[in-house]
Amino acid sequence: MFIFFVTKLSKVKQITFIIILAFFTAWLLFLQQQPYDSAFSTKSGPKAISRGDEATKKVALTFNLAWGNELAMPILETLKKEKIHNATFFISGAWAERHPEIVKQIVDEGHEVGSMGYAHKNYKELEDAEIRQDLQKAKDVFTKQGLKDIYLFRPPYGEFDKTILKITNDMGYTFIHWSNNSNDENSPGVARIVENVTKRLQNGDIILLHASDVALQTKKALPLLLREIAQQGYNNATISELIANTELKRKEVK
Repeated sequence: MFIFFVTKLSKVKQITFIIILAFFTAWLLFLQQQPYDSAFSTKSGPKAISRGDEATKKVALTFNLAWGNELAMPILETLKKEKIHNATFFISGAWAERHPEIVKQIVDEGHEVGSMGYAHKNYKELEDAEIRQDLQKAKDVFTKQGLKDIYLFRPPYGEFDKTILKITNDMGYTFIHWSNNSNDENSPGVARIVENVTKRLQNGDIILLHASDVALQTKKALPLLLREIAQQGYNNATISELIANTELKRKEVK
């Protein structure tokens, strides 16, 4: 009888552990799909935009681009094949400096370009003067390439705070985050990348994708993703189109 009781208790503990583990795993997955915790703004100060116009079925495909040279061209080829000519690419100045011909192709094919600074460093780890210097260095690179009016900015690694918001605002940038994270940089699988975006797609979503070589599965996932987005009745728009004259979704700095 005692042995039976101990065995039964052990099974209960195992089941309890499995339930707790499953809950914890589900919570982590949920957090990964939410806009980054620091996607905030101040009531009266600079704004961090994470979603655009919610009145129409439009979303914005955005691609971070800072490393490598293998994935950018296949991404562009897929967008062209699927007749998408209005994605938004957030490019680091250092990458643009190494690949001016690809930057030109991005622009020539109708896509919008935003800045991710120059060196793709975490701005929360830099001094204020270093942030300004990095932003200016990127601006100089883009200006030399004929892109004089870049005003969209996305922080490297998605990290920022009030100070970074203020600096970028003072330098004339509109600060763009995201509301829909594909998590493609972690290579979770082609089907999961598509699901991450489409299972909770909403009007005005700013979708985070990567055209850097770190996102190994993105080029396979992209055609499926674009077709699913279209099947759900959504049209793509540039960030500029999505945020023009709209009530934008923002969060406050705590």
